[in-house]
Amino acid sequence: MKKLISLSVILLLIVSFFTVNSYAVDKKKQAALSKSAKVEVYYFHFTRRCVTCQAVETESQKTIAALYPVQAKKGLITFKSVNLDVKGSEKLASKCKAEGQALLVISGHKRIDLTEKGFMYAKSSPEKLRAELKKVIDPLL
Repeated sequence: MKKLISLSVILLLIVSFFTVNSYAVDKKKQAALSKSAKVEVYYFHFTRRCVTCQAVETESQKTIAALYPVQAKKGLITFKSVNLDVKGSEKLASKCKAEGQALLVISGHKRIDLTEKGFMYAKSSPEKLRAELKKVIDPLL
């Protein structure tokens, strides 16, 4: 009977050790992934653009610079305007799954499309576009 209890206690200790160790390793992996995750904001456009198209780019760029200056300086967040009429932009557009004008926030495997809100708010209510970008980007940092 004593052997059975001793064996049970030893088995319980071994299982708990591996469980705790596995949990610690998972936490370290998650921390490393979150620290290495980079947020990229892309504005895809064509050469000929209307006033609203230009406002989407301007307001998005200003928002990133104003809200995230430290992260931008460290390279944790970037804003890139990509002209789809320029040769070589097809590869990036394909990678980001942008088929036309688009405002995209990408981090790791997450892709958030803010095109509709960008065009809706950039000219008439830039503060709403700023709030939408902040709402999407903050959880990714």
